[in-house]
Amino acid sequence: QVQLVQSGGGLAQAGGSLRLSCAASQPISTNSPMAWFRQAPGKEREFVAAIGNWGRSEYYSDSVKGRFTVSRDNAKNTLTLQMNSLKPEDTAVYYCAASRTNKPPTAPDYDYWGQGTQVTVSS
Repeated sequence: QVQLVQSGGGLAQAGGSLRLSCAASQPISTNSPMAWFRQAPGKEREFVAAIGNWGRSEYYSDSVKGRFTVSRDNAKNTLTLQMNSLKPEDTAVYYCAASRTNKPPTAPDYDYWGQGTQVTVSS
């Protein structure tokens, strides 16, 4: 069983930056996507960002495009989300996800999930 362990996050003021990391206990196939989702109180879990096959394609929700950057280090089995220009509406629990196989990167049907980490942005 692959475990995804998240770190980072925390509290930031609007306009600030935070970084999230996700470390996989086993290598993740480079032709399978990894992604970040988030869930705010009272809302459904939503797609945030993903990096696709071989790390060559990045995908972002419209709400974070231009502010967040997703990357992966296949050698270290890690996934990172750099969050800049944070807004209060970014406040949520963020989850990393990984797939065993190739799939549409933005869909939520991932095989492995991290434990979640809180991101809180104050106005």
